[in-house]
Amino acid sequence: MRLVRLGEESSKVGADVRAALASWGRGDAVVGGVALIGCQPGDSPRMVDAIVLLPRGVLVVVGVDLPDPAVRLEAPLSAQWRTDGWPLVRPDGVVNPATEAMAAVGAINRHLENARVEPLPVGTVIAVGPYVSQVQQPTADLLRGVRVLHPEPGTLLTAARELAVHPRPCTVAQARGILAALEPDNPTLAAIDFEAEGFTDTVKPDLGAASTTVIPRIQSQPSRTGATSRSTPAPAGRRPGGQLRWLPAGAAVLVALLLLTGIVYAMASAGDDDPADGGTRTTQTQSSTIEVDGVSFTPKGSVADTDCAAHAYGDVQVWLERNRCAELVRMRFESSSDDRTAAVLVAVLRFPESALAGELNTVADKPGSGAIVDASTEGEAWPGGNKPFFESAAYASGREGNSLKLVQTVWIGAPSAPDDERLTKLADAALSLNAP
Repeated sequence: MRLVRLGEESSKVGADVRAALASWGRGDAVVGGVALIGCQPGDSPRMVDAIVLLPRGVLVVVGVDLPDPAVRLEAPLSAQWRTDGWPLVRPDGVVNPATEAMAAVGAINRHLENARVEPLPVGTVIAVGPYVSQVQQPTADLLRGVRVLHPEPGTLLTAARELAVHPRPCTVAQARGILAALEPDNPTLAAIDFEAEGFTDTVKPDLGAASTTVIPRIQSQPSRTGATSRSTPAPAGRRPGGQLRWLPAGAAVLVALLLLTGIVYAMASAGDDDPADGGTRTTQTQSSTIEVDGVSFTPKGSVADTDCAAHAYGDVQVWLERNRCAELVRMRFESSSDDRTAAVLVAVLRFPESALAGELNTVADKPGSGAIVDASTEGEAWPGGNKPFFESAAYASGREGNSLKLVQTVWIGAPSAPDDERLTKLADAALSLNAP
């Protein structure tokens, strides 16, 4: 691996990326290739920490600095990231750094396409730090060729071997063309010994160019007019050809039975609205205003789930993973106070025993113990185009038999604080809102 430093790293973890690449050493003994450090080609919206040209692919490495080290990082491309069960909160307000990273990779892809260089598969590595022990990614994101990892030599090498899988190795001429498109008129790149880094000097023929004359063509034996064929004798008592005559009638009876079965099943299940285990049921709520203690709440929809722990974080999530919860209903409301609009998230957790509701209430009331997340962190946007963030929400809780109600309120488009008196008043009033 030959490293060419063009600029400074775009992130703090970029230093770890450079160290991991340097540990592979010169030549193709490990993986080969050329790495451009601190590169911003074309109209890329940001500098990336490294673009690695390998003999069988290209890796774009984008660094993401986390606020603190993490044992477990949940890093989907289309939802909020979580560190150790807590929603990721950065000073700049970004909750999913993958969005910026994928935008930069997309711009580099377009730049290479416009340059009309030899196409190679482009993989994405989102390097996270200062340290992450375990990263969880959805399978769909892995299939897209994206890896989120802490950039150690081993993990980065594994990503390179999984993503750089072009069937033909890149030639020296093709490699020079790609690097010239990424960094034109750079004398350092022109002096690189590409063959020493694993690039071939000539194009090797692939299967499409191979001769197929040695493969014999097998032709089916044509049938001759008037030729007879052997057949298994019909069982005693059955006329020859009798097996064919009952097929139309039998098929008609079978179709009728299937139709009748479908009608009976549809009638039996017409009133069954229970979701499957672990499923989600979204309920559309009417927009009529609800008055509670002089406070007006406008419903913005509700979501019911049977997997309560999957929609919580912190100590609340840990407790729910260890105890049984029958159902979680998350209701959204908006309310106005002094020309400000507040977002209100009411979570109702239902348990088979009232004692369990009391235990979770004790856990949830402790400061910093976690809470229930809004569905917007899971891809279901808040209605009206608003984007409330519940990290600094005012909080209230209440018991109703076997149910526990947790309320979070924040201002929409304005800073919030847990001790805001107006938000606290809204949270207390929202405890009286009924769940479906």
